Amino acid sequence: MRDFLINLERDGAKSLQAQLREVLVSAILSGHVEPGEKLPSTRHLSQQLGISRNTAVMVYQGLTDDGYLRTSERSGYFVNETVLEMGMYQAAKASGVTVPDDAVEPIDWSEKLVKRPSRQSNIKKPRDWRSMPYPFIYGQPDQSLFPITDWRDCVYKAMGKKWLDEWSQDTMDNDDPMLVDQIRNRILPRRGIFVGEDQILVTLGAQQALYLAASLLIGPQTRVVVEEPGYADARNIFALRTDNIASIPVSRTGLPIDERLAGADVVYTTPSHQLPTTVTMPTEQRKQLLAEAQARDFIVIEDDYELETNYVGKPLPALKSLDRAGRVLYVGSFSKTLFPGLRLGFVVASPDLISEMRALRRLMVRHPPTNNQRSTAFFLSLGYYDVFVRRLHRAYKERWTQMGQALADFLPQADAVRGMGGSSYWVSMDGRVDTDLLAKKALESGIFIEPGSVYFQGQDRRDAFRLGFSSIDSKMIAPGIEKLAAIAKVT
Repeated sequence: MRDFLINLERDGAKSLQAQLREVLVSAILSGHVEPGEKLPSTRHLSQQLGISRNTAVMVYQGLTDDGYLRTSERSGYFVNETVLEMGMYQAAKASGVTVPDDAVEPIDWSEKLVKRPSRQSNIKKPRDWRSMPYPFIYGQPDQSLFPITDWRDCVYKAMGKKWLDEWSQDTMDNDDPMLVDQIRNRILPRRGIFVGEDQILVTLGAQQALYLAASLLIGPQTRVVVEEPGYADARNIFALRTDNIASIPVSRTGLPIDERLAGADVVYTTPSHQLPTTVTMPTEQRKQLLAEAQARDFIVIEDDYELETNYVGKPLPALKSLDRAGRVLYVGSFSKTLFPGLRLGFVVASPDLISEMRALRRLMVRHPPTNNQRSTAFFLSLGYYDVFVRRLHRAYKERWTQMGQALADFLPQADAVRGMGGSSYWVSMDGRVDTDLLAKKALESGIFIEPGSVYFQGQDRRDAFRLGFSSIDSKMIAPGIEKLAAIAKVT
């Protein structure tokens, strides 16, 4: 049996025998002692706990009589597999197995929780998606494209003795200065953003940036405007702070700028590639949004989640690059470009807001892992990032083109939004197909698609879905969509 502490109170109200029995029953029912596992001998147990051997014998015999243990001749006592299969106190009690009289019911957490995020509608993805022949999954990497040798070189450099002090110590609320410098001088200028170091905070992915912003800017009375359809995670983060969330249906140019923004305190938008439709907001419309923010006194959160994937013309400058009043909070991420498991993002905002976000982050995680920060900084500074982005761009553009053609060939009746880039297509069936049902049937044929209902708040829309192409082999795109179209016809 694995070692675990057994504490017996010598002067307690319960006898040593009752206490030992309760500890062993709890360990068995909770699974800390595995089915079929051998328990210590009564001699060893009595020596370990400082009790009489007779006490240990009586406890073991009692548990054997009640079905918790079984004996094997000349081998000792073992956990009875059938008892452990019941799993919990309630199951053991319901099935007639003797439970100590003073055992207590576990706490009912539903009466204690003030928030229930598990009940929110969330994006779900199968863990075994790599085994599927047609994984049209969004946000997952194609491992064949990733420069593992270059990344390993950066990790090796970061782990060197020369940089030991940089990543091994607790830096409190500070970020790796090398990574901040790379973000400031290599990443942000590509988006037209030029800021000082005090306007950048490294985060554990874009989600932490959004959570920090929501914690500081959103209260119960705050009115938040989001896009419809829109990013479910952002909407759910905001919903933990306020019920006053208004969704505005997007057009072919993104978030409309009109009277529906009246009364907003915070506006969340994805102007470069609207999530999930991928449409791009024109520069003039971005200027209108900033003018409205100034006139109506609201804050804009710009989520630039796919800042390196543009296939038609030159990428437009980020909304933040046009911001002169400091009203835009810009969120970026390395997780989408490099790999999701890296969990590194960043936020750009006015120094006062960054200072508060830094203080709040310190209370949560202090700072993102410094070894990951330094490895990423090397990846940027040595030019590996630029080479990798160009490789991704070529591969994604090819898949984007192939998917667009396949949708035109096999699903001509669908409205497939063709934006300026991104790594997915948004496909609307205009009420003809229940895409929740389509996704389930497609999965049976090894085709994964994301049903679009999770992206809607104000409408019950089940006629759209999302097709990602970041991780699927280009040769499998057309056959997969052809099969999907056949399934859609009978759904």
